[in-house]
Amino acid sequence: QVQLVESGGGLVQAGGSLRLSCVASGHTSSSRAMGWFRQAPGKEREFVAGISWSGGDLGYADSVKGRFTISRDNAKNTVYLQMNSLKPEDTAVYYCASSRNIGLTLKKIDYDYWGQGTQVTVSS
Repeated sequence: QVQLVESGGGLVQAGGSLRLSCVASGHTSSSRAMGWFRQAPGKEREFVAGISWSGGDLGYADSVKGRFTISRDNAKNTVYLQMNSLKPEDTAVYYCASSRNIGLTLKKIDYDYWGQGTQVTVSS
């Protein structure tokens, strides 16, 4: 079992920045890729960013490329999502997820552990 706890969400004006953190605990000895997803009211949960176990492979949704950066610190069992130039359409609950795989994956079905989510609200 892997437990994931997100933090860092909040209310920010358009153009502002936030940094989300996700700390993993439990069975963290296995090598796992990690990802961030988000879900806005009335919409499906969608992929935002992913990172391989080594941190060498990164992937982003087209809607956040150039604005968001995913990173990880395996010594701290923590993955981050730096979000810059935020837009009102980025408003959603953001979820951290742990993949069954070592390599980068963008597919929701490949993630088997999820955090409880953290709310990000961007005002116009």
